[in-house]
Amino acid sequence: MASLSASNHVARVLSVANHVADVDASSRIANSWRRCLISHKLDPARQGPPQTLTEAEIRHVAEPMEETIRLATPALDDLARVLRDAGYCVNLADVNATMLFSRLPGEADAKMFLDWKIYTGSNFAETFEGTNGLGTALAEEKPILVHRDEHFRAQWHMFSCAVAPLFDQAGRLAGAINITSCREDLERAAHQLALAVTMEATRRMEDAIFRGHFRNAWIATLPGDGGSGLIAYDDDRRIVGACRSARALLGLTDGLIASGIDLSRYVKFDHHAARGADEMVELRRADGSPLGKGHVAPPMRAKSHAPRREAPVGRFDALHRLAGRDPGLIKSVNRLTRIGDHNLPVLLHGETGVGKDVFTRAIHAASNRARNNYVALNCAAMPESLIDAELFGYEAGAFTGARREGSKGLIVQADGGTLFLDEIGDMPMALQTRLLRVLENREVWPLGALKPVAVDIRLISATHRDLGRMAEEGAFRADLYFRLRGMEVHLPALRERADRGDIIRQIAREEAPNCRLSDEAWSQLAAYPFPGNMRQLRHVLRLAGCTAENGVITDADLDLPPFGGRAEPDLAAAERATIVQALRQHGGRVTEAARALKLSRATLYRKLKQLKIETAQ
Repeated sequence: MASLSASNHVARVLSVANHVADVDASSRIANSWRRCLISHKLDPARQGPPQTLTEAEIRHVAEPMEETIRLATPALDDLARVLRDAGYCVNLADVNATMLFSRLPGEADAKMFLDWKIYTGSNFAETFEGTNGLGTALAEEKPILVHRDEHFRAQWHMFSCAVAPLFDQAGRLAGAINITSCREDLERAAHQLALAVTMEATRRMEDAIFRGHFRNAWIATLPGDGGSGLIAYDDDRRIVGACRSARALLGLTDGLIASGIDLSRYVKFDHHAARGADEMVELRRADGSPLGKGHVAPPMRAKSHAPRREAPVGRFDALHRLAGRDPGLIKSVNRLTRIGDHNLPVLLHGETGVGKDVFTRAIHAASNRARNNYVALNCAAMPESLIDAELFGYEAGAFTGARREGSKGLIVQADGGTLFLDEIGDMPMALQTRLLRVLENREVWPLGALKPVAVDIRLISATHRDLGRMAEEGAFRADLYFRLRGMEVHLPALRERADRGDIIRQIAREEAPNCRLSDEAWSQLAAYPFPGNMRQLRHVLRLAGCTAENGVITDADLDLPPFGGRAEPDLAAAERATIVQALRQHGGRVTEAARALKLSRATLYRKLKQLKIETAQ
């Protein structure tokens, strides 16, 4: 379709609604246009940028998808590399069509996307922006190409979008992968080919998400018309999970999987699968009809050199995996499993980068609150002036700059679930008093409210500071400290862990899956104290995986700044070196460096000031 003027496009959209148009009135584009006019009440001539979230809002929206984004990132980066020269922007969005991960093309094409706000934080739901690749693919849960003036809003006619929906390990819609081009020289057929590439990349992401979620189970790959289906099962061959295509192929439901139904009711192996190595096997349906050759992979724990523990109760698996073979952590996790459903506050103590947020999420997932919200706030990353409003909420008009509709606040958002306050030692004293009142009365007073809001939360706090000493010195409220310390868990630094070798191997598999460590690289990693702990180890191995030649990580690929002596005095020096390196790699651009370091921009600016790091921006 040739590009049309805005007025002609409006007339054309209206003619489609009345079934008198020059496009197939039953096509997906026509149906979407009708939805936009009739159901969403949208104006195709409306001008203006998409709705865009603030950084704080992006962090809140992205939290439930952090693991999905982590597992999908390698395939997303591969897709971006393949399509970069063709001028495509690559995005991962959540189910509400908010972009949470973006990779822009070269500088010449990237300016158009930045000017039109097609980047992380922008929302392209069909209900707001009309027919577009991202919003319409999510609305229909099907791949789609929306080419130039097939967009509902005339202002998007310079773009072509190819999108594939992304489904999680249980076959539920988890988001979508979007590629967008603004080049006029690419015909529809070229974008159709790019859509096929995107669909294949999305299938690989779904595979990685499934295998990551069921890393403790056996996984059978079933051949099928819609791509391979994956089934996860335990040592007794009871099904514990199935992907979307496997569910469709075998007629599996959530109820059947939850009942622990036997795999042999659906699939038979022509011979017993090997215990200890991947194997190709002949697969048959329960009625004996052939399914073809399939692949069987053992659990990741079966590949480990660590001695095998007794399998823990299912919901505590994540906690046991985090404990690994470290005796102190195993003891703490065993205690946590006994208080899993009790509303007892937990205080985590450990250095920066040990994984306090990951540990907290595992505690939440193991509790009877797992189906409700997990809400997190980093007290050190949030400016003091904003913590009050973010945490306790406010009524409409409570202060200048407040949202017209007010804000519920994180405590109310966590009602029925878990509230995680990271770096609580940095919480201002006045807010400590308000938090103590919430814990005592089980109610919160939003700013400007005339009455309190009852809340039921489980509080988990974390800090790298010595709160006991701070309480003795009057720098932290002693009564709040004892309220927070229902159970205190020490998360050891990486250099202190008894199973650090296992951890290095595991993170190497996750961050550099297509590489192996040379003996020299392994020796350096095993000897280095990692003052930045797990976070630093991940960054080092992620970079090494990108620079390694022929799939072998050597000592030259390891960016390990010099470090000696005790950890505490030199932690700031190591942190400074890591930040300087990230800024150097990203040309001094603070926003990109913050994204690479997985920090908010506000946190990175604060650290630049603390560590006296100068930048061009």
